[in-house]
Amino acid sequence: MKSLVPLYGLLGIALAGVPMVGVGAEQTSNDVEMINLAQSSGCVTCHSIAAGGKGPNGLKPIGPAWQKVAEKYRGRPEAKQELTQTVLKGSSPYQSHWKGEVSGVAMPPNSAVLNEEQADQLVGWILHLAD
Repeated sequence: MKSLVPLYGLLGIALAGVPMVGVGAEQTSNDVEMINLAQSSGCVTCHSIAAGGKGPNGLKPIGPAWQKVAEKYRGRPEAKQELTQTVLKGSSPYQSHWKGEVSGVAMPPNSAVLNEEQADQLVGWILHLAD
């Protein structure tokens, strides 16, 4: 699984003085770019990178942690295309496959804040968090 020390730092959690061991400059640059895209698009309002976080008022998180998403879709060739469309179009509250794990019932469409290329890049990055 990908080291989260640099990723937490990129989310503004005490990066100063934390060595980026085993993370190349190119990967770190991509991490920064994708986290900035996720933050500016509002994704981090509902999602976290690592599991274990809580949602508002101590409830389960609103959306699944991206590492959980990466683990769930690992090895599925159609995952990137499926998830890119889910990001753009949203998900149905009647077909949630995260029931019991999250407090949110559906993801709203994000096509107003992300274009297809951006969604594809972000999903590709998320899917590699399980590597």
